[in-house]
Amino acid sequence: MILQDRVALVTAAGSGIGRAGAVAMAREGARVIVTDLNAALAQETLAEIEAAGGRGEARALDMRDDDAVTAEIDRIAATWGRLDVLHSHAGIQIEGRVEDVSPAQMDAAWALNVRAHFVASRAAIPHMRAQGGGSVIITASNSGCQYDRGMVSYATTKHAAVAMVKQMAVDYAREKIRFNALCPGFVDTPFNLGFEKQMGGRAALEDYVAETIPMGRWASVEEIAEGILYLASDRSAFVTGLALVIDGGEIL
Repeated sequence: MILQDRVALVTAAGSGIGRAGAVAMAREGARVIVTDLNAALAQETLAEIEAAGGRGEARALDMRDDDAVTAEIDRIAATWGRLDVLHSHAGIQIEGRVEDVSPAQMDAAWALNVRAHFVASRAAIPHMRAQGGGSVIITASNSGCQYDRGMVSYATTKHAAVAMVKQMAVDYAREKIRFNALCPGFVDTPFNLGFEKQMGGRAALEDYVAETIPMGRWASVEEIAEGILYLASDRSAFVTGLALVIDGGEIL
């Protein structure tokens, strides 16, 4: 098991990629604390982990609440004696060009797609420093490495998340705290509602996936979870500042 006895925190772990990554890390031996804005969804993820013989906790957590995020990370470190992996996954997708997106919507995108990751990372760093290192994974998107059409708040904030990851990677490399960005392409989860609206409906989105992505299909959450395992484990011990794009070639 590549994560035996490590302690991992996954935010927004109640469904989709967050849940798949949490389950995968537990399968590889980690104790996984799963959080979500919806406590019931976090509990469902924990039930799946425990049904497979894994260990963890389920907690409600609003990533927009700075004090709550910091307190939860401090609690984990105090309870389990360490925090080896932080997968900061919460995010929001708001469609539209500049004239379509209100300042309040842009603020909402920034709050979850950038600021929440900053706050979580800031809280995790002292604990990882004290134990001699750790891995921070921030979910961005392949939209943080290319430019979409009609998705100004999403593309802007995802580019910012990638830039922040690279800056933190440089700043903390000597302390053996690794920062990497997970950059998925299209995965068939409810998170794609923004792109579905922007493209004009589900059928148009399906056509885009089939015709534009070189591999011609959606990614599965399990395929993205394999990237999470790589970034969380010692398999990527010499990897920091990476934007790991998993998108079937869409970015090409």
